Amino acid sequence: MSGFTVLTVVLVAYALIATKLDHWRITAPMVFVLAGAILGPAGLRMIPVALDSETTLTITELTLALVLFADASTVRLRDVEGDSALPTRLLFIGLPLTVIAGAVVARLAYPDVGWAAAFLVATILAPTDAALGLAVVTNRAVPVRIRRALNVESGLNDGIATPFVTLFIAVVAAEDGLSAKSWGVEALTQIGLAILAAVVVGLLGGWLFTVARERGWTSGISESLAVLALALLAYEGSVSIGGNGFVAAFAGGLLFGAVTRGRVERSMQFTEGLGLCSSFFVWAVFGAIFVGEVLREDVSALPILYAVLSLTVVRLVPVAIAMIGTRLRGITIAFMGWFGPRGLASVVFTLIVIEELGADDSVHPLVVIATWTIFLSVLLHGFSATPLAARYGAAIGRSDPDIPELAPAQEPRIRLRDLAGRHHLEHDQGGTQPPSP
Repeated sequence: MSGFTVLTVVLVAYALIATKLDHWRITAPMVFVLAGAILGPAGLRMIPVALDSETTLTITELTLALVLFADASTVRLRDVEGDSALPTRLLFIGLPLTVIAGAVVARLAYPDVGWAAAFLVATILAPTDAALGLAVVTNRAVPVRIRRALNVESGLNDGIATPFVTLFIAVVAAEDGLSAKSWGVEALTQIGLAILAAVVVGLLGGWLFTVARERGWTSGISESLAVLALALLAYEGSVSIGGNGFVAAFAGGLLFGAVTRGRVERSMQFTEGLGLCSSFFVWAVFGAIFVGEVLREDVSALPILYAVLSLTVVRLVPVAIAMIGTRLRGITIAFMGWFGPRGLASVVFTLIVIEELGADDSVHPLVVIATWTIFLSVLLHGFSATPLAARYGAAIGRSDPDIPELAPAQEPRIRLRDLAGRHHLEHDQGGTQPPSP
């Protein structure tokens, strides 16, 4: 029996007992990372995946492209109008400070690593992934304002980080002599061409989609396929002209969502479902290529220490700074700071770094750092999401109903992130959370 057959059996088994596993705090990333580590080259050697596998790279890159397009298209920015302070602070104060803090820690821990490489690994590990702590954004005991801020942050920060990953890869490649082009010209060219592709696909595609729907030329199935095709076109179209496909997917999704006025949530479900299924493969690849190999090597304390700092101080302090002046309670700020799990985007970015820069001695420490950080996040955030969300919600419920956390707010749309049914809590019609008694 081939490894991929076994992996498919694992998928079937997980799909059949997903809700049960969720009760035991076992998430899909945990299942598939473990499966990949056991079946991969460091384990039973049943999955013949390799870092230079074109198929592996293609699937992982397309998976992130689908997720970026879907997230950008369906994050309901209109729901935070009039109350955009929290997500805006997380994205435009917390995120840059997290990158800076992560780079400083990387430079101190690895003095031989240049500043460009330090900023590269920090940027790779800055985006958050709600899928690893889904109970946080679906537990009704957690105030809507807090759930919504973390949900919006997770939906947008990977796209915001993407051009900076592109920039720092170009800088590191220039420093290592891997590219004859100026790093500035290389990065700006990729990003500029990506924006061009995004404008064509997002604006024109969104307009054509809207016109066809209004004239009754589409069906529910055809709209779902059209959205999937546009997501793939944004990525592939950009890559074909020399642009960055991820920037194009994210920017194209934003423009598509703006043109269609966010009325594509049902049409987006197929793309989200395909992205979810593909993400299971990506997690298995992460387990097979990265986790298995790292665990098989001599385990070093330094990358583990960096990972712990990345998941705590490097995230918590920037979030605390970003929340200055919001009058949020300390327990809320700590809660928001802890739930910054690192997930799919960080895995794909790490693969891209290896694809672009190779896996020599200068890049290997970055890969090990990223691996430990993501792996520990899968475990720690997965196990802690449900109990900490419940305890935090209970603590807030006993507080004064006039605290900022309990201000009335619209329910966030929970994007399809797992098979345990948590996404059914989304409210298509919006709504408000009444203050707790």
